[in-house]
Amino acid sequence: MTRRLRPVGLDFLERAPARLVFTAKAAASPEALYRALAEDVTGWPSWFGAVSLARPTGGGAGREVRLRGGVRFQETVLAAEGPRRYAYRVDTTNAPGLHALLEEWRLAPAAAPHSPGTLVRWTFAADGPAPFRLALAAARPGLGRSFRTAVRTLDTRLAAAPSRG
Repeated sequence: MTRRLRPVGLDFLERAPARLVFTAKAAASPEALYRALAEDVTGWPSWFGAVSLARPTGGGAGREVRLRGGVRFQETVLAAEGPRRYAYRVDTTNAPGLHALLEEWRLAPAAAPHSPGTLVRWTFAADGPAPFRLALAAARPGLGRSFRTAVRTLDTRLAAAPSRG
């Protein structure tokens, strides 16, 4: 059964009742990572293991995403600020317990002067009843592993791809 979630704005990233933040380092540039996140939406299943289908909708203003196991999302892109930020909110889903969900990917050049690459930060901001928030807290280690594996896989994929000029 598909349910409509509460629409939230970017300010929800800071005020969400459940907020998970993960970081990882990638060798790829912020520009290359941003292209993979925001412009090659259909490529997500090739590097993010939890994703079985991803495609843009509404001329790129939204996305349809399916996860392995059958969870489905219809999303609205709220920020597409290449090459530094990509954020989207879930509008409808078949996942139980969710009231609101917003995800943000932040990309920043590595801080060290002789350390090329990108610091990737993924924020998962959600709201739901207390049992959902407890389950999300328990899922934190698995979500973190999934994120770090996805970033490593994407980084490897980008390193192997012919460079775009």
